[in-house]
Order: sequence, then C-alpha cells, then structure tokens
Amino acid sequence: MSVAAVKVRVTPEEYLALERKAETRSEYVNGEIYAMAGASREHNLIALNLAAELRTQLRSRSCETYVSNMRVRVKATGLYTYPDVVVVCGRARFDDKELDTLVNPTVLAEVLSPSTEAYDRGGKFAHYRYLESLQEYVLIAQDRMQVEHFARRGSQWLLTAYNRPDEVLALPSIECALPLQEIYARVELAAEENPVRE
Repeated sequence: MSVAAVKVRVTPEEYLALERKAETRSEYVNGEIYAMAGASREHNLIALNLAAELRTQLRSRSCETYVSNMRVRVKATGLYTYPDVVVVCGRARFDDKELDTLVNPTVLAEVLSPSTEAYDRGGKFAHYRYLESLQEYVLIAQDRMQVEHFARRGSQWLLTAYNRPDEVLALPSIECALPLQEIYARVELAAEENPVRE
C-alpha cells in the first residue's frame, strides 16, 4: 500500500522562526515553504553589477540598496521572498523588530534563470503589484542582453525593453540611469542567433 505525501502548512510566524535559523533561504506563500536554488556565475555578476551601480548613484540620497538577502513581504498576498536587488527610498519599513523583512520597496529587480523565469514574469509579479510602494520592476536575462523594465503609471504597468550595450536603463522613480554595458560587465553571453535571413 502506498502512502500519499501530506503537505504540512505553516503559519507566517512559523516560517519566520524557521527561516531565521536556517542556513539556506526559502520563500513562503499560501502556507507553504519553497527552498531556493543557488545562482549561476552570470546571475551573481549581474545582480552585483546592478546593485553596485545603484549604490553609487544613490549614495548621497535617502535610499538603500540590498542584494538577495533582504526578505520582502507582500502583506496583501502573504508572500515572503528574496528579490535579487531591492531599493527602498525614504524611510525603510519592516515587518517586525528584527528588521530583516522589508515591506515598502521602491524598485525590485530579478535576474532570470531557466527555473524561475516563468514565475518571476507571472506569479511573482502578480504578488509584487500589490505593493503600494513599488514603482518599478526590472527583469534581467542572464543568457542574453535583455532587460525589461515595468513602471507603474497609476493602475497600469508600462513595459520598456532594452537589448543593446549602448542603451541605458532609466529608473525615473529613483532618478538612476544604468548603462546595459555596466549591468552586463564581465558576463559572457552566448552569441545570439539571428533569426532574420536576407
């Protein structure tokens, strides 16, 4: 006789208690905990390049930049997650006195990987849109030069795509401009195939 696996649901408080003691990071949504996989060299370079450029440009302003270990909570949906890069401007607000779960990010960025790309574009972005503080969401491919920028305009999100090294990603909510060649510095991209034939 086979025994069906039973999923154990945990409360947000139980998740946080476990997460704060864990050696690896996990996301939490709808009572379930999901272990996070490690990142590739390209993923790490892109996230650090982006964060370094942001930190440099925001140094004299009341903004903070975090890389991958700052947990973000979307109160409206119950998601706890770790974006690759987080910027908060003004007073940072946290979920509790531990100051390790931010609730008011201004800009979030995710470096796409094969295992997370669909979720980052779909389900995760659906959660992020509930963050009233969030003004911009950036998706960065790690296998090709492609950056997608979503900017909040009232109740709509407007997309601008970039894919050339001479282009500059503009983040108007925090008054930053990031050259793609800097975001992709030292990243070895596969030669792109040109689908157009003459």
